[in-house]
Amino acid sequence: MNFTPLPDTRQIGRSLQMWRSLRRLKQSALADQVGVSQATISRWESGRAALTLQEQQTVRSLMAARLDSAADFALARMVRGSNAPMHLVCDLTHRLLAMSPARERGCQLPGAELIGSTLWRYATPQIVEHEAQLDELGWYEAAPDAIEFDTEAAPHQAMPIDRGRMRWVRLQLSDGSYVRLTETVNMGLL
Repeated sequence: MNFTPLPDTRQIGRSLQMWRSLRRLKQSALADQVGVSQATISRWESGRAALTLQEQQTVRSLMAARLDSAADFALARMVRGSNAPMHLVCDLTHRLLAMSPARERGCQLPGAELIGSTLWRYATPQIVEHEAQLDELGWYEAAPDAIEFDTEAAPHQAMPIDRGRMRWVRLQLSDGSYVRLTETVNMGLL
């Protein structure tokens, strides 16, 4: 699974509008960066137009979560200092930003080798299923509830998934991008 799903056009538009607003970036300035017209940006943000695959990749690169501020670094330190098996990924690209020692212990590669790479290729069928339901579950709302679901094990990969209950929490970084705090709870009790 090399494909990383994107939210539907309406969700991309809302996320893009918030991202642009937090950066105090005008639609015309963003249009110049992306290589489209200001009217196209407006249509994307309103959900009236869909992005091509190339446009999605460009927007994904622009909006990818980066740990830029003291608060963002504190969040990553919290994850790295946790005793629970958890990791932090960019909500848009699934790129790994931080992981706890408990999560890293199960990995077949050192965490340093996984940081910055997308984890989507390790997704179980249950993760893929819940990713497809994020809009229905209110994930893109201003203050979404955590999402919990059961997943089967996928043990034979660089970043194994344990059988158990998974919890996703969506958090916003200081630059307006979103991250997903992923934690395995009640491991192996299913």
